[in-house]
Amino acid sequence: MEVILCEDVQSLGKIGQVVKVKDGFARNFLIPNGKAYLATAANMKRITKLEEKRKAEHEKQKSEARVFADKLEKVSCTIPVEVNDLEKLYGSVTAQDIAQVLTNEGFEIDKKQVELAKPIEELGIFDVNVKVHPEVTAKVRVWVTKK
Repeated sequence: MEVILCEDVQSLGKIGQVVKVKDGFARNFLIPNGKAYLATAANMKRITKLEEKRKAEHEKQKSEARVFADKLEKVSCTIPVEVNDLEKLYGSVTAQDIAQVLTNEGFEIDKKQVELAKPIEELGIFDVNVKVHPEVTAKVRVWVTKK
């Protein structure tokens, strides 16, 4: 049986693809769960319209993310930390610390959006990437200073 996928199905295909599956799999799993439609001409038109709508929504979200990223790039945040006599940090600055400072600045950022390879363990100025959208990333300047 041929079906049109309504959403990405792991190890089967991506949204909008026409795939051939066993009848039982289509009737018992894909179609009742709304993951696929039968491959008819009417359903092909329906999926095409849904795909266009989804692409338009994706582009809208992407443009909004670009605007947000531009605002975010203009911000530089300062994180005061305690240091010893040799100016070595007690602890480190993590993605959660950066997200907290950005949230205090008025930007809703989750710590998972902050791309930090490893915690910052020294004083200085660092450029940190913040993933605003799967395709849009903003660079934020982080100043790590002593208290």
